[in-house]
Amino acid sequence: MGLDSPLFSTLQHVMDFADDADKSFSAPTRTYVRDAKAMAATPADVKEYPNSYVFVVDMPGLKVGDIKVQVEEDNVLLVSGERKRDEEKEGAKYVRMERRVGKFMRKFVLPENANTDAITAVCQDGVLTVTVQKLPPPEPKKPKIVEVKVN
Repeated sequence: MGLDSPLFSTLQHVMDFADDADKSFSAPTRTYVRDAKAMAATPADVKEYPNSYVFVVDMPGLKVGDIKVQVEEDNVLLVSGERKRDEEKEGAKYVRMERRVGKFMRKFVLPENANTDAITAVCQDGVLTVTVQKLPPPEPKKPKIVEVKVN
């Protein structure tokens, strides 16, 4: 009876399941870990101009259909998508694979003065530029004049 026997495999599976059950209460979820990895692998620059905020993210080799830009919860800018692995042609195999494939994502909490109705996204030469216009500053409150009545 070796390590590859069905009995040993079943026993190992049961032990792994018990370990997973203990960890499930304190361990981060798979979704959280996947999202954290996707965010860490997606660097971005954020610039503030007098009338806008600009988010710049490198997206080499991606098509427009592979990129999604949306606003969640009224003030969270979400840039996400997926870089797919090139189809392997018959007879070819990877000798080295350093470019990242898979999902990518970045979330940015927008300031209160961000106009979420005025957002543009342009991808040119592998660089995604998302521009969020600022709302005009609120007008200062004018003093309210109260008429004084004479009795």
